[in-house]
Amino acid sequence: MLLLPALYSLLDAALVARDAPWWQVTLSVVAAVALLWRRRFPVTVLLLTMPGSYLDDIWLAPITAVYTVAAERPRPRVVIPCATLFALVEYFHWPLSEQIVELSRDTALYAIQSVMLAAGPAATGLLSRTRRELAARLDELTRGQERESRLLAERVLISERGRLAREMHDVVSHQVSLISIQAGALQVSTADPAAVASARTIRELAVRTLDELRQMVGVLRSTPGQRADAPLAPQPRLADLPRLIEESGLAADTELSPGDRPWPEAVERAAYRTVQEALTNITKYAPEAGVHVKVRAKGRRLRVEVRNDAPPGRPAEVLPGGGHGLVGLRERAQLLGGTLTAGPTQDGGFEVRADLPAERS
Repeated sequence: MLLLPALYSLLDAALVARDAPWWQVTLSVVAAVALLWRRRFPVTVLLLTMPGSYLDDIWLAPITAVYTVAAERPRPRVVIPCATLFALVEYFHWPLSEQIVELSRDTALYAIQSVMLAAGPAATGLLSRTRRELAARLDELTRGQERESRLLAERVLISERGRLAREMHDVVSHQVSLISIQAGALQVSTADPAAVASARTIRELAVRTLDELRQMVGVLRSTPGQRADAPLAPQPRLADLPRLIEESGLAADTELSPGDRPWPEAVERAAYRTVQEALTNITKYAPEAGVHVKVRAKGRRLRVEVRNDAPPGRPAEVLPGGGHGLVGLRERAQLLGGTLTAGPTQDGGFEVRADLPAERS
């Protein structure tokens, strides 16, 4: 775009100055070459085109220069003098003629022509500048609307999270409270030591579940930048896996060898939740099957495997499930840069395997 007007102006100078002296041709060439710097020094370039326009009757170079001044320096105190200068140079062209001061139709038409030659590119340059400014303003408004839409969506999401948190707290806490009360009543009323131990475990698990539920509800209901009223409970780690497996009540064959390296907290939580979800599913669908839990380091990755053998029979009652546990675990693993697979084994059992990296790749 910078070179093309200069080439056109050189062609214009070559056609006009075929029989002109060498110094007039030089002025026309200087006017054409100066257009290469018209965006950086528009007023200076316009002044450089004036001698060639005055002596050699070239048009393309000064017209381009006037357009550039209007587009790059749109202030009236700059555009009007520059356009007026070009109109005067074009009207009082060398060599001077006596007709320029006569009151005649030809003189009036020539004056109008000179004014139009200057006013046309000046108006076009101002229009181009205004168009660019309007486009930039429209782009800014569009980005502002998109930003407001995102903020509105975030506010709606926060409100929905709070509503779901309240509903979850109302429903789940009520049911878990009933379980805790019934377990406490069973603990007091029965004389069977095994039943007392089971009731005590159920009650402890119910109380712990209610406490974790309140903490999570506090997190869901809090907005960004807002602190929860109650301190958060410590998040589960790999060291908590033995207690989790023991409290599941399953006869599990365990191999917990995560190595000596410190794993990131997010990886440890993901591994814990993977084992927790897998044991929960086994408890619901194959409570009498053999269970194998392996957590071991494989180079720079932590592998978690939970597998159950083929169940000897279908459970009498299948507990309700949302079907989103494994999906959530898979998304958690992918966010960490790992993988999670789950599916039936050849012997009729089921296996959940997660590979979690020490560092996100």
